[in-house]
Amino acid sequence: QLQLVESGGGLVQPGGSLRLSCAVSGFTWDDYDIAWFRQAPGKEREGLSCIEADGTTNYPNSVRGRFTISRDKAKNTVYLQMNSLKREDTAVYYCAARPAVRVGPRFEWNWYDYWGQGTQVTVSS
Repeated sequence: QLQLVESGGGLVQPGGSLRLSCAVSGFTWDDYDIAWFRQAPGKEREGLSCIEADGTTNYPNSVRGRFTISRDKAKNTVYLQMNSLKREDTAVYYCAARPAVRVGPRFEWNWYDYWGQGTQVTVSS
C-alpha cells in the first residue's frame, strides 16, 4: 500500500525559506507521479508542483520561480523547496500520488489517489 508522510513544516518569517519532505513507501518510482498541494482555511486545495515518473517537473505560474520540487530515490523522498515565502503561503501542505498512466490535469487534487496527512506552514513575523 502506497503511503506518504510529510514533514518539515513550521513557522517562518516572510522572505524566508523552508524545505518540506515527503517520505514515500510501498510504490515504484517508475509508476507514479508525485505532487505537492496546499490548502488554506476557506480556500480550495491548490496544486503547487508535480514530478512525473520520468523526472519531469511542472509548476503552475503562481509559484514558478519560488518553489522547486525534487526527489531522492535512494531516500524514497520528494522535497519541496520554498523560497521568498509570503504570508499568503500559510497553509497545510500535502503531497499526493497518482498512477503515471493516468493522463489528466497535474494540479487538480481530484486526479490524485493517495495523500499524506499534511504539514502546517505558517509565514508570519
